[in-house]
Amino acid sequence: MKPTSRRILALAGVAAVAPLLIAATAQSGDPYVWLEDIHGEKALAAVDKWNAETMAALTAAPTYEKDRVEAKAIMDDDAQIAEPGQVMGDVVTNLWQDARHTHGLWREASLASFKAGKPEWKTLIDLDALSKAENQKWVWHGADCLAPEYKRCLISLSPGGSDADVVREWDRTTGKFVDGGFELPQAKSGVTWQDSDTLLVGTDWGAGSMTDSGYPRVLKRWKRGTPLSSATTVMEGAPSDISVGSFAIMDGDKRYVFVTRATSFYTGRAWVEGAGGALMPVPMPDTADLHGIIGGKLLAYLNKPMGEFKAGSVISWPIAPIAEGKAPAPSLVFAPTDKQAVQSVSTTDHAVWINLLDNVSGKLLALKPDSDGGWTQTVASLPDKATIALDAGDDKSDTVFATVQSFTVPPTLYAVGADGKSNAVQSLPAKFDASKIDVEQYFATSKDGTKVPYFLARKKGATKPAAAFIHAYGGFRAAQLPTYLTTQPYRAGPVAMWWVDEGQVYVLANIRGGGEYGPGWHDSALRQNRQRAYDDLYAVAEDLVARGLTTKGKIAVSGRSNGGLMAGVAVTQRPDLFGAAIIGSPLLDMKRYSHLLAGASWMAEYGDPDVPGDWAFIRKYSPYQAVKKGTKYPPVFFYSSTEDDRVHPGHARKMAAKLMDYGNPVYFHEYRLGGHSVGGDHGEDAVRAALIHAYLDRVLIKGDKSAP
Repeated sequence: MKPTSRRILALAGVAAVAPLLIAATAQSGDPYVWLEDIHGEKALAAVDKWNAETMAALTAAPTYEKDRVEAKAIMDDDAQIAEPGQVMGDVVTNLWQDARHTHGLWREASLASFKAGKPEWKTLIDLDALSKAENQKWVWHGADCLAPEYKRCLISLSPGGSDADVVREWDRTTGKFVDGGFELPQAKSGVTWQDSDTLLVGTDWGAGSMTDSGYPRVLKRWKRGTPLSSATTVMEGAPSDISVGSFAIMDGDKRYVFVTRATSFYTGRAWVEGAGGALMPVPMPDTADLHGIIGGKLLAYLNKPMGEFKAGSVISWPIAPIAEGKAPAPSLVFAPTDKQAVQSVSTTDHAVWINLLDNVSGKLLALKPDSDGGWTQTVASLPDKATIALDAGDDKSDTVFATVQSFTVPPTLYAVGADGKSNAVQSLPAKFDASKIDVEQYFATSKDGTKVPYFLARKKGATKPAAAFIHAYGGFRAAQLPTYLTTQPYRAGPVAMWWVDEGQVYVLANIRGGGEYGPGWHDSALRQNRQRAYDDLYAVAEDLVARGLTTKGKIAVSGRSNGGLMAGVAVTQRPDLFGAAIIGSPLLDMKRYSHLLAGASWMAEYGDPDVPGDWAFIRKYSPYQAVKKGTKYPPVFFYSSTEDDRVHPGHARKMAAKLMDYGNPVYFHEYRLGGHSVGGDHGEDAVRAALIHAYLDRVLIKGDKSAP
C-alpha cells in the first residue's frame, strides 16, 4: 500500500533538538525560568518533590490499585487488534505489546493467514530481548523495508521514547542487524532508500546543520561502504525553514523518490527525482499535501483553493511529464461536500482510498479510474456512525485493512475490497455492557454563532445532572473522533469507561482548529483567531449545563500537547466554569514557546511571540502569563515527561510552580522517560490512568479542593 496521508510539508510527527537558551532568551523577570533546565539538579529536585506529593495523595485512594491493575490488564490483553503495520509482498507486519512483551515484538505473518483471521506469527525483532542485551530501553519508531523485495530494512529505535532515534540496517533474510551496514547515531533523522546501496539522509551533521526548529536542514546522499562524513549534499534549506527531507513512493514496481523543503508548518515545496537524479519541481501549491501515486498519476490534497478546485479536494497530475521537468494540468479526483472532510488518502495498485468524515462520522470510499478519465466511487460496507482508521493494504489485490470503532463498539479490523465488500478479520471482545450506555451527538452554538458538534456518553435512563469530563484538542487539523471507551492511553486509557459506569458524563468536543470539517474548520482558529477554539469549548460546556446534564464547577477539561494549551486557557479564562483540568505535555508559556525545543516550527499555527503584533493577540490567552495573584483556580493535574523533546517540560513545571506559589492546589506527575507520549509502556500508562481517575474522584466528585 502506498503511504497514507504522507505529510511531506508539515512533518508534524517529528520534534526538535534546538539547544536550551535560558540565559539568552528568558523573558525579563520570570522567576521560574530555572525550571526550563531540563536535567538541572534544582529543577529535578522540585519535580521529585511534586511527584512524591501527588503520588502519596492519589495512590492512597481506595480505587487506585484496583484501577491500575485493571487498566494494565486491558492494555496488555492478548485479545487486542493485531494492527497491520505494512503489507510486504505476501506477508503483513505487526508490532505487538502485552504483559510479557512490554517493549514489543516486531513480527510478520503470511497475508493469507492474516486475512483469514488466523495469523501465524514469526518474530522478527524482540525489543525486550534487544533492550536487555544492550542495556537500553528501546522504543519502536518503525521500519522502512526496501520494496519490492523487502529484504533490507532501516530500523528506527528510540532510547526511552524520545523523538530522537538511532537508525540501523537490518536483514530480513537473516533476521540480524547488518554488520557494517548503514547506521545513524541518535538524532532527529529522516532517511529514505534511494536504492539498495544508497540512502538520502537528513540528520544532525554538526553546527549549523539543523533549522531553527531543530529539524534537519541539509539532505545528503550516502553511498554504501563509505563513511557518513563523505555523504554529498542534495539540498539545503534556510535556518528559518522547518526541515528538509525525502521519501519514496512505489507505483506498481516503479519507485519514485521525492525531496521536500518545508518552509513553514503548513507550506513547502517538493521535487521528484528525474533522469540522472535531477530534481524536478512538483507543480502543486505550497500548501498542498502529496498523498501517493496510482497508475502514473500523482495525488495531492488541497488545503487551500487552487483555481477551479476548492479546498479539501483531491486532485492529480500525470507523474511522467513532471519527472521530465514539465508542468501538466491537474484534474479532479474527489471533492467533498460542505459537511465532509477528507481524513486520509491512500492507494493500492488500482484504487484510491479516501477515509472521509461525513458530519464527523466515518465513511470509506474506493475510487477506480473509468474509461472517460474520471473516477467511479464505491462506498465500503462498514458500520455507520463510527470512526474509521486506515491501516495497511495489499496493493496487488486492492484490499485495505481498516479499524472501525465507536464509544460503545469495540475495535474491529476489516479487510475491504475495492468493490466495497468488507470482511471482519478480528474483533475485540466487549469490555463493558454497551446496552446500558446512551451515545448522542449534539451541537452547541459558539460565541460567533458557529455550530460546534460534540459526542456524549452516559448511562441510559440518567435524569440528574452529573459531573462531566470533556476532552478536546482544537489545532493542527487534527480531528477528534470517538474511540472505544477503554482506548487511547494518552486520554487516560479506561478512565472514560470508569467515568460513565459511575454515572458521570464523558464528552469529546469537536472544536475549531481541528479537521472535522476540512481546512476551513482549522483555518478559522489560526493565529489571531485562536480564541474561537476556546469559545467553542466553553459553548460545549455551557450547552451541557443548559441541557441539565451537568452544572458549573462540576466539569473537567482534558487535553494533551496543543490540547494541554487549550485546557490551560480554559482554567485561566473560565475558572467559574471548570472545576478540574487534566493538562498533558502542554504548551503554556506562549511568550517563550518558540524558543523551546520544537516550538519554532509551530509559529504558522500560533504566531511569533517575538513580533509585537503577534504577541498582542497571543498574550490575550497565554495561560502562563494569565495566572494572577488573588484569583482562585480549580485544582489542576499536570502530566509530562522529562525526556519530551517535542514540547518542553518547562511549560508544565513553570505553570505548576506559579499556581502553587499563588496559593492554588496542583497535582503534578512527570515521568523521567517516555517522550511526548509520556508513558513508555503499558505499566506507565496504567499508573497515569489510575492517578487521573483518583484525581477526578477527589476533586470533582468529593469536592476536595485542597493541595495534595
